[in-house]
Amino acid sequence: MGAAYLAVVNPAAGGGRCGQRAPEAIRTLRERGVAVDVVETRAPGEATDLVRRAWADGRRRFISVGGDGTGYEIVNGIFTDPAEPTPGDEGARPRLGFLPLGTGNSFLRDFTTRGAAHSMEALVADRCRPCDVMRLDHEQGALHFINLLSLGFVARVNSARQQRFRRLGEAGYVAAVISELAGLSPRAFPMRLDGGALDEGPMVFCSFNNSKFTGGKMMMAPHADTGDGRIAVVRVGPLGRARLLAAFPRIFTGSHVTLRDVRSDQAERVDFEVDAPLDMMVDGEALRHCPIRMTVLPAALDVCV
Repeated sequence: MGAAYLAVVNPAAGGGRCGQRAPEAIRTLRERGVAVDVVETRAPGEATDLVRRAWADGRRRFISVGGDGTGYEIVNGIFTDPAEPTPGDEGARPRLGFLPLGTGNSFLRDFTTRGAAHSMEALVADRCRPCDVMRLDHEQGALHFINLLSLGFVARVNSARQQRFRRLGEAGYVAAVISELAGLSPRAFPMRLDGGALDEGPMVFCSFNNSKFTGGKMMMAPHADTGDGRIAVVRVGPLGRARLLAAFPRIFTGSHVTLRDVRSDQAERVDFEVDAPLDMMVDGEALRHCPIRMTVLPAALDVCV
């Protein structure tokens, strides 16, 4: 089946459940003919460093064993140096499989609701498909993601979930939404889509999506496609607390995008005109950067799904 995969295990994911379940899952893959080497992370950001070194050593196949955050770190270990050719160049495209044993894997939900069972079948069958990778240039360099990046209310909710409600798993997202409503404050995130008119109107939040889901089962961007070479943009205008709370259940079906105050678009490039760092949620990670430009690396990654 080709070169061995490097499984990057976050044993702390899912409140420690990942560390307990990973050995058996990896043993099953090996028994079914998949060559797997294993490394474990001990601290946030370590997966990026491990994968960066592995990439430099010639590794091209990886398995994310954890949640969305583990996948995010792996992707940023692969796509690391803007001076280098993109890993999507012919003959060098990386491959990423998943063992979603953490809190959740929103990216994987675009392809299956069967989680780790489906992922293992894809790895055994050597089944993969091309996937776009999103790139954000910011004041300190660049970052890459395959799920979504959100600004505003969603970013604050993610921070609250990580700091206060992580132990609740997927239900923690709902608890964080309710808790953050008290501080709801629309603001402008000036941006241009594909060089068009400047949008500097107030928003509750905006989201830039490669895949459809976030927070487990929330369908943030029903129009997103991981292989279309475009960013699915969702912008939510200045809803008040009552209207936002009333609209919130619709995100589980994706019908929120039909509301009058919600705009859905697609773009190949987003240019930001902001002058200070912003809180952002990127593939489940809470970050703070001053965004400059978002672009797409089309079909830069093969994903095992």
